Amino acid sequence: MRLIVEGWRFISQSYAVVNQFQLLELLNRPDVQLYHREMPYLQDWQAARGLLSPAEEARLQAIPEPSDSLQSEAVLRMQMPFDFSPSNHSRHLVVFGLTEYGKVHNAMIQCMGVSDFGKVHRQSEATILTSSNWSRQGFIHSGGDANRIRVVPLGVNPHVCHPLGGEERQALRRRLGIEDQFIFLNVSSQHPRKGIRPLLKAFAQVVQRYPQARLVLKGTTGLYGSEKFVQEALNEVLTSQERDRVLANLAYIGQDLSFAEVVQLYQAADAYISPYLAEGFNLPVLEAIACGTPVICTAGGPTDDFTQSSFAIRVPAKQIWQEICGEQRLLFNPDIESLITAMERVINDQDFRDDANRLGPQFVHQNYTWSKTVEHLVNVLWSSMDHFSDVVPV
Repeated sequence: MRLIVEGWRFISQSYAVVNQFQLLELLNRPDVQLYHREMPYLQDWQAARGLLSPAEEARLQAIPEPSDSLQSEAVLRMQMPFDFSPSNHSRHLVVFGLTEYGKVHNAMIQCMGVSDFGKVHRQSEATILTSSNWSRQGFIHSGGDANRIRVVPLGVNPHVCHPLGGEERQALRRRLGIEDQFIFLNVSSQHPRKGIRPLLKAFAQVVQRYPQARLVLKGTTGLYGSEKFVQEALNEVLTSQERDRVLANLAYIGQDLSFAEVVQLYQAADAYISPYLAEGFNLPVLEAIACGTPVICTAGGPTDDFTQSSFAIRVPAKQIWQEICGEQRLLFNPDIESLITAMERVINDQDFRDDANRLGPQFVHQNYTWSKTVEHLVNVLWSSMDHFSDVVPV
């Protein structure tokens, strides 16, 4: 198969991250002849090198750019805004996308330059590729053609995302200066939809009873202004006493880290926590599970696709339509008391943490690797050439 991918690379934005890992796996397939066209970043984003290993970045950089006249079996677009316009390279077009708010929100539709998302998709020949059943329902809610919306879950590299042995993990924790602390970790933009407000509110109660608890927030200050979101949440949802307790036990990391360095955070942490309000997939949750870290996350959303009670605690959450930016968007409202209970359970339940360290990686490595993602992706690409024939769902 000759495949042209149009998308982003060399930046820590989620679509670029997914694109890069898929490209690296596609390069391993002898049945795929791969080309890549770099698409313009949004806003004033700047490329950043060092997010992957030098060898991986060199492999990505070496992918040839297609000529304007090159014809291919399929074109895969990995960018925003979504673009369903016909390609000059192939009539078989697949567009990657995610919906977080139970729908395609108005800001995306405006950036697309259209007024009716569903009509544009139905009148096109494009297949939408998305990563979770939750996200698929959002596209359908917005009028997309359900027969041309495929779910292909994301993955991990099991050679990178894996638990450390006891002595190696302890050495890492000593190097990080956290050997006597209980670390809750969150890796995200820290945007309000990522759940920073309920997380801080719950942590303020937990740390009062468990003074060894620490909260580590990995944001991206340069790309998203994450530090601003954290500061706003600290000021808006906490009392002065709560804020003092949290700040004494909070670490914020805003600079870009390599993926290998982020994996070390997963491996060193005692629990990964993500009480999100809106998500399309939530890859850090999957990566944390693969590293043997027990997970606390919102129930009912995309993470239901790949979490189980043996290694994850789902926090009950009400679904509410709320006005945001002049439109109604669907949000989860995680129950704070249940979140506190989950955090205290993971501190106290060593057996659960041991099970998560063993069973979580087994589950992910058997079901959610990038090689499996790309295998499903190739099936979707072939199906788009066969009048959108059915693909066995994952």
